[in-house]
Amino acid sequence: MTRWLRILAAAAVLLGSAGALQAQNTAAQESRRAALQKEIAQLEQQLKENSAKSSNALNELTLVRKQISTRRSLVTESEAEVKRIADSIAVRQAEADRIRARIGTMEQYYHRLVRNAYKNRDARVWYTYLFSSKDLGQASRRFAYLRDLSSQMNTQARKMKELHAELDAEMQHLDTLRRQAEAVKAAHEQELQGLRREELRSDRLVASLKKDKNLYQRQLNTKRQQVEALNREIQRLIAQAMEEARKQEEAARNAGKQQAQAGKSSQTQSKAKAAPVDYKLTGEFAANKGKLPWPADGPVVERFGKHNHPVYTSLVMPANNGVNIGLSQGAPVAAVFDGDVKRVIVMPGYGRCVLVQHGTYFTFYCKLGEVGVKAGDKVKAGQTLGRVDTIDGQTQLHFEVWKEKNPENPELWLRPR
Repeated sequence: MTRWLRILAAAAVLLGSAGALQAQNTAAQESRRAALQKEIAQLEQQLKENSAKSSNALNELTLVRKQISTRRSLVTESEAEVKRIADSIAVRQAEADRIRARIGTMEQYYHRLVRNAYKNRDARVWYTYLFSSKDLGQASRRFAYLRDLSSQMNTQARKMKELHAELDAEMQHLDTLRRQAEAVKAAHEQELQGLRREELRSDRLVASLKKDKNLYQRQLNTKRQQVEALNREIQRLIAQAMEEARKQEEAARNAGKQQAQAGKSSQTQSKAKAAPVDYKLTGEFAANKGKLPWPADGPVVERFGKHNHPVYTSLVMPANNGVNIGLSQGAPVAAVFDGDVKRVIVMPGYGRCVLVQHGTYFTFYCKLGEVGVKAGDKVKAGQTLGRVDTIDGQTQLHFEVWKEKNPENPELWLRPR
């Protein structure tokens, strides 16, 4: 008996765990769907805003293709949700069938009890049945049977009533699941229609781009020059910041030696140590790899590294040393970590840019219109640096992370979405 109790307890725990896991999976799936829907809405908003400010088909194609990619992910999530609901319906249907089978068996047993009670409704039959017993033991058993017959009927009737209530609950749950499945299928169909519209839009843009390769070759050359100019400026600014820090550290050491020899006050030393590299901050920044907050809330429309032209695939686009995040006009841009603002500059094709130093690490924020900080300011993680602007028909934040003179993939530093 104890063994069976242990088995039943273990089964109950497993069923509870399975239910909790299913609830977690459902919540995670709904969260992913919500994130994808939000990203699609953000991209659609950017397409509306930018189409009024630019006729650059390449910019539009980049956003549309990102939207198509996100929409496909949403369609996949919808298909998974439809399957999950279908599996739940199958499980509930099997449970309902099991309850029906139990009710059928119990009704047969109940009918036999009723028939026996009807046959023995006359008290004389009861007495005859008792007195015809062979011995006292049989008489005792027959008496117990007759005494318990009514109780068994009541118990059986109560159990059948409970099972009918359980069946009704299962059927209600099934109806809810079926309505939910219909709603998800309708949403899935809308997503497929949206995907087809976006693919047609992409095809039209590709056809438009193919009409004048020379025009887009010239635009590409201009873009390459802007990227190269930006990269040179970043390298120059970082090298300058590192050299300044090196000189300050060297001056601090020399001042320390002179103070020790001359016994001067510590005032000279404190001045010399004004702004050396903050290695403590360097360590803190490095320890937060993969955990940094995003500088703005929007989809990544261009990733780190080299990419081919979306139409003329033999053309290699300028290497991206950061990521481009699609935003709405005037969206706030925040520092990802504590640091010092080293420079605020203006670059062709990139608007205003802010360079923030975090020890030997640097973060760079470009394509800003408004800037609310200046060189020498100390900033905290999450503090607004400025607001994004529309430049060359693109409303995007260009964000980079550098370790001394080497660019790194920002998405490896930012927390997963």
